[in-house]
Amino acid sequence: MATVLCVSNQKGGVGKTTTSNALTVGLAARGLRVLAVDFDPQGNLSFGLGAQRPPEDPRTIYQLIKKESSFEDAVQHMAGGYDVLASNLLLSALDIEFTGAGREYLLRQVLTPVAAAYDVILVDTPPDLGLLTINAYTASDYIIIPVLCDLYSLQGLIQLNSTLRQVRMRSNPGIQVAGVLLNRYSRRETISRAVSETAGSIARSLGMPVFDTVIHSGVAVTQAQVQQENMLRAGRRSRAVSDYRQLVTELFRREVLKADG
Repeated sequence: MATVLCVSNQKGGVGKTTTSNALTVGLAARGLRVLAVDFDPQGNLSFGLGAQRPPEDPRTIYQLIKKESSFEDAVQHMAGGYDVLASNLLLSALDIEFTGAGREYLLRQVLTPVAAAYDVILVDTPPDLGLLTINAYTASDYIIIPVLCDLYSLQGLIQLNSTLRQVRMRSNPGIQVAGVLLNRYSRRETISRAVSETAGSIARSLGMPVFDTVIHSGVAVTQAQVQQENMLRAGRRSRAVSDYRQLVTELFRREVLKADG
């Protein structure tokens, strides 16, 4: 049965989709059966993994949720050894189209029947705490929270933690925070070191662990996504790529993921 990991932060531009991309290719390279779910209407994860669908294509996570497509038709089997459920702007309509009770379970209802076919399901979320993100939290076992090395990013942890408390009370009591992930870190910058210490303090007060791994700044991962390449191969000499490999190892060490899948 798959472990469902959600990568989330209500603040945009924190490396959320890059982290989802890196974990998808990194875990697949470890031999795990990985399904990446792009649950952001912007579709950036779909694009970066080479799995984007145009709006007129009825084979996305949106149509799957609406039962207008089957999983077999919607899923894409990629050359990197992982599967993708793509999204596009149509996904943003879910908030309007589903207004009744139980709408926070839409994604879980789609993933539960296929969970046994995978070791890991990764869900990339939009930069907000609306219906799509609530659905992702309801369907997930763990959440990874990327934050930038600035104080504004850390302020959002309190709001995110409040949302998690509501989800635990209403729809998913078992969801845990796998860790807060410091992104675009620079040991040479005083602010990065200060934020690292502050993040630890805030996270501990909220009962959130902080990953030992930090992600350094680097252009190789961005270039790989733009060129729709496997970032762990295309940027193998990049410090950031090395960091993401270390993050994969840390997920096993912390037993968020099991070595045997």
